[in-house]
Amino acid sequence: MKRNAKTVFLCQGAIIAALYVVLTYAAKLFGLDSGVIQVRVSEMLCILPIFTPAAIPGLYLGCLISNLLTGAVWLDIIAGPIATLIGALGTYLLKKYPIVATLPPVAANALIVPFVLAYGYGIEETITFMMLTVGIGEVISVCVLGTGLYFSLKKHANRIFMLR
Repeated sequence: MKRNAKTVFLCQGAIIAALYVVLTYAAKLFGLDSGVIQVRVSEMLCILPIFTPAAIPGLYLGCLISNLLTGAVWLDIIAGPIATLIGALGTYLLKKYPIVATLPPVAANALIVPFVLAYGYGIEETITFMMLTVGIGEVISVCVLGTGLYFSLKKHANRIFMLR
């Protein structure tokens, strides 16, 4: 990788991480960023690995920083970013199928986050119920908002992400 390509990769990842943190804080203002019913709008950025692999570490770091800054418990600080990382990797692997590529973040978060809620935060709802509620929030964030973001960026992706 040339020096310029490395710089672009690092900058894209850093910008995506920063956007994730800002959007998480915006969701927090409305109480949507955590809990049994959550719509973490920053998760819509999980569509970005379709455009650039720099989104993968950017999303992981954004989620990690967000969880550190919003007072998450240690289990959430570890498992939350891992769920986002798994989702971002899945999206990248399915990038040729943009609509299907929205599903890995939904699945990763619906399967991992309920255990964090139960064992990290002591929430007493059933794991199955929380899988459903977290999954619905992820569908709203990634499938609906993320797909809208995808179609908004698609036309100008080459200029936005400096693709060649």
